[in-house]
Amino acid sequence: MKIVMGNIMAIYRKELQGYFQSPLAYAIAGVFWLIAGLFFTTILLGPEGVIAQAAALELQGKQIGMTIPPLDVPYEFLKLFLGVLGQLSLFILPMLSMGLYSEERKLGTLELLATSPITNWAVAVGKLLGVVTFYITMLLPLIACEAIALSASNPPLPLTIPLLGHLGLILMSAGVLSLGMFISSLTDSTILSAIITFVLVVILSIIDLVANNIGGPIGAIMGHLSLLKHYTNMIRGVLDSSSLILFATYIIFGVFLTAQTIETLRFQRA
Repeated sequence: MKIVMGNIMAIYRKELQGYFQSPLAYAIAGVFWLIAGLFFTTILLGPEGVIAQAAALELQGKQIGMTIPPLDVPYEFLKLFLGVLGQLSLFILPMLSMGLYSEERKLGTLELLATSPITNWAVAVGKLLGVVTFYITMLLPLIACEAIALSASNPPLPLTIPLLGHLGLILMSAGVLSLGMFISSLTDSTILSAIITFVLVVILSIIDLVANNIGGPIGAIMGHLSLLKHYTNMIRGVLDSSSLILFATYIIFGVFLTAQTIETLRFQRA
């Protein structure tokens, strides 16, 4: 076990170092921060933002001489912003996962990995941990901005709500990255890998809409596979074990398929 963990950490450090040395990774992070920052400002301070809506409700109550329940600004802001981050991440994640194995194929180093004494599982887990860590690093500045905005709320927002929402975001993203890693292991084209992963993500995001039209047991099963449906539940503060199981299944399934793909290559080389 100690040797396996050492192999995973070696792959993890190599992969993470590669992201922090990649101009493309910095460009992706820059675009992500720019778009997320614009939505952050708009949702919080825009003309139709939550603060403006709360002020409008208060003014309306005074005009009609009735007490209107106030808008829970911190909760509404966090729910809307995390919803935007989730949808934005689904566009960004395929670009982060596209080179996990495609670059190895292109450079001819995948055969070295396939025939090395390091197990396929260790390589896949190390690569996945590296890209997930880089994605979490991308989230840190946004989380800091959220913390500053929410610190002004009175009464304060319960800590469990932002923790559960961000946990859902990370788990959903890890599932997408794991599936993207598998697709990356099938081709030496990073662009093709990103496109296929994006298509798969779109399908898994809107599959609940298709399931609603189908109905019945098949529709129920298909609806349970939806990424955004389970993520939306978590950002609303609903902790459902089925959501955790689904995200864990996507993560494990992606790692398993990736390991099997590399095992097939190892068998062919043997």
